[in-house]
Amino acid sequence: MKTDPDSHQRMTQRRREGHEKKQAAATHEKGLLVVNTGNGKGKSTAAFGMAVRVLGHGMKLGVVQFIKGALHTAERDFLGSVAHCDFVTMGDGYTWNTQNRDADIATARKGWDEAKRMIESGEYAMVILDELNTVLKYEYLPIDEVLGVLDARAPHLHVVVTGRHAPDALIEAADLVTEMRLVKHPYREQGVKAQKGVEF
Repeated sequence: MKTDPDSHQRMTQRRREGHEKKQAAATHEKGLLVVNTGNGKGKSTAAFGMAVRVLGHGMKLGVVQFIKGALHTAERDFLGSVAHCDFVTMGDGYTWNTQNRDADIATARKGWDEAKRMIESGEYAMVILDELNTVLKYEYLPIDEVLGVLDARAPHLHVVVTGRHAPDALIEAADLVTEMRLVKHPYREQGVKAQKGVEF
């Protein structure tokens, strides 16, 4: 269906007016609690896109990767070599590989201690807690403790939490929540393995 020029102009004018009205109402800044969750691909990828923005502005970034410590990731190689970025991995691999709850809890605690240090230091513009949702799902850390630290963070600090199965309490506390929905994946439909530059 083709839209005539006059109708198109009226539609775009309404959109612009609506956009300008929203912009005028947004008058303050604050550190955001961002949660990327869901079964679809792209949760960590979206977080690291924000990481590039932070570093591009010359701001300081902290990253703690839970779970993925035993896995090689290009984002760790790249971001870990960039000035103003502290990149820490604290994990022994996926839970179905470790199969040791006590060890997973101990590793999660080490990661959380580092995350807490970053959050409370006042040095960072953003802290990314990659796969923390998985840690919370398996109750490797108490959700109340985590929420208490996140709630008490400095007013300017952005914290981004990724992983499937974000707890309801974290979603409630967050300012921005995005759920990635799986529609189609080559691993399931075509048996295509994880590939450099796409998955790691």
